[in-house]
Formats: sequence, C-alpha cells, structure tokens
Amino acid sequence: MNRFILALLTAFSVLALSGCGRSVGKEPAAVRPLELKTAEAQLRSVSQVLEVPARVQPDPTRVVRVYPPAGGRLVRVAVRPGDVMERGHLVAVLESSDVSQARSDAIKAQAEFDRAGRALNRTKLLFEHKVLSEREYEEAKAQEIQARSELERAKARLRILGVSEKSAGNEVAVTSPIAGVVLDIGASSGELSKSTDSSTPICTVADLGSVWLTGDVYEKDLSVIRPGVPVQATVTAYPGRAWQGKIAYVSDTIDPQTRTAKVRVVLANPRRELKPEMFASLRLTRPAADALVIPNSAVLREGGDSTVMVKTPANKYERRLIAARPLNANEVIITSGLKPGEVVVTEGAALLRGSGEE
Repeated sequence: MNRFILALLTAFSVLALSGCGRSVGKEPAAVRPLELKTAEAQLRSVSQVLEVPARVQPDPTRVVRVYPPAGGRLVRVAVRPGDVMERGHLVAVLESSDVSQARSDAIKAQAEFDRAGRALNRTKLLFEHKVLSEREYEEAKAQEIQARSELERAKARLRILGVSEKSAGNEVAVTSPIAGVVLDIGASSGELSKSTDSSTPICTVADLGSVWLTGDVYEKDLSVIRPGVPVQATVTAYPGRAWQGKIAYVSDTIDPQTRTAKVRVVLANPRRELKPEMFASLRLTRPAADALVIPNSAVLREGGDSTVMVKTPANKYERRLIAARPLNANEVIITSGLKPGEVVVTEGAALLRGSGEE
C-alpha cells in the first residue's frame, strides 16, 4: 500500500512540473513596429492638363432638312436613316396637283408670250409704214414684256418644284441638295404632305466630312482657352486614339446656371468615324506654374474631407486637413494645408491613424 501511494505521488509531481515548464517557457509575442514611408512636399514648376467634356455634333451649316416643294401625297420615300448619298440623290416621289397647275401655267404663259411676240412684230411693221400710231406700238411692246415676265415666273416655279418643262404628269422627284448621310426620316409613303410650311421634313441630311466638338468650360479656366490654342481630342468609342485640333470658337457669354462658356473645336472627319452625339474629351495644357506637389497615396479621404499625416519637429505625427486637386495619376497639387518641405506619410498613414497618432 505504501509503495502504491508513493508511485501515485510521484506521477502527480511529474505532471505538475511539466505544466509549470510550459507556462514558464511561454513568452509574449513581439509587437511589430509600424512600417512607414514618407515624402517631402515639393514646390516645383508643373504644367497641368485641363480636360473639358464635350460631344460630337454635325456642323449646322452642313445640315439640310429636306421639305416637299409642294403639297401632295408621298408616293415613295426612297431613303433610310444611315444612307449615304450624293447631291441630287432621289429622296422621295411626290404626287401633287400643284405640279399639274404649275405645268399648265407654264404652257399658258408660253402661248401668251408667243402671241404677244407675233402681235408686236405686226404692230412694228404697221408702225413703220405709218399705219398705226406710236401709242399702239408702245402698248404692243408692253404686252410682250408682260407676257415674257409671266413666262419667266412660270418657268421659275417649275424649277423650284424640280420639274422639267417637257415632262408630263403630276409627280415630282424630291432630291437631296447636298451630299451626306441621312440622319433621320420624318415621313413615310402614303402620307399627305404640306408644302414648305410643314414643320416636319421628309428627312434630314448632314455632311459629316467635318464635325464640331462642343464643350462647356468653367469661367475659372477661360484664361487658358482662346481661339487657336492646340487641343487633343479623344472619344469614348475609340480608346487609345486621339485627334489634333485647335480651339475655333469661345462663347462671349456665360451660362448663369452652370457658370460655363461654350467652346468649339472643328475636326475633319473624312471616314465619318466621329458620329453625332458621341461623348468626347478636349485636353489642353495649362501654362507652367509653381505648385506644391505630394504623392497621391499620402491623401486620406473621408467623406468630403482630405487629410494627411504630417511629421512634426518632435518626430511625432499629426493629422492635417488639406485642399488638393489632381495633377496626374500619381500626384496631387496642394492648394492649402501644407508648406514646402513638410514631410507627409505616403504608406502606413491609415495604420498610424488607427493605432493612435504619436
């Protein structure tokens, strides 16, 4: 019995000593120091790029709305949106009683002119032989002049309608006055159409060989924008491509709501790659000026505030509210809150702020 008790006590002693050994050998984990990287706020000369959002628009002087020359019924509309046409291309065929009336007027005017001409010749001959008076001769000349004028008016009406003097029927071919692209259609076959007083054209044709890029510039940036300044234009539809141009026009008025002025760039578009209503961007370089620059990674943004962690002379760090604007993808320009030469944290600032400022 004594031996059993002695063995049991020995076993408990061994277990107790092994447990104490583990607790004595355990050491607290080492605290890793904060890894910070810093940079100095530098005052240097920079050329900032001004980017103006814009849209592609057709040149209004190269856009034509094709209206029917007379009232009537559209027998056929021969174009569709997107069609490319030359000048004189058939747009629609119109059946109109006005055409018949114009032809009838032209025929009557021609007959009256021929009659007045023959009458003038007879009157002249009789006047030369002292058979008729000078007053009768002058009346014959006046009638001939009046008939000639009426004939010219009737022929001009036919030309406006686009109808040949020798053609017959009451149909007229409506053609495009310019070469270009059909932007939209405002009528369809079978519709009754009024004359040029109609508010809806048959179609709209635009010459897109040259287009406008129009944008809105804030008044604070107008000092660097003037006609003739080179710009680089890009469009969302063609990433990586750019068009070179110049400012062609800057508005003389400011929109009171947006505080912006209109700016225009004219670009050649021979392959019609630039299409109306495409989103575009106009980029031009501001004149070089001194600015305080820090890395973009140093800026901490919360809500609408921007802050940086600034190293103090006592080797501590303090949070500083700043105002900044982008310079490029990696740097920002400080407009307030920092001085040249001050050191800011570029990496680890969030950890420093989270662990408490030193």
